[in-house]
Amino acid sequence: MYVCICNAVTDRQIQDTVAAGASSLNDLQDSLGVASCCGCCADLASSFLNAANGAGQNAHHISCAEAA
Repeated sequence: MYVCICNAVTDRQIQDTVAAGASSLNDLQDSLGVASCCGCCADLASSFLNAANGAGQNAHHISCAEAA
């Protein structure tokens, strides 16, 4: 499924990037461009990090209203 429509990033790409060592939203932004345009996907992208890390430390919230 597409997580980031702006950059055509899928959940599988995010999972693979996290498995390869990405540990923050910044890592995902640098690698995939996720959450770098409108920011609406930041919470979902962060949830993949949180699931992999077992903690809420990497949550980064950008609401669509803030990004606009």
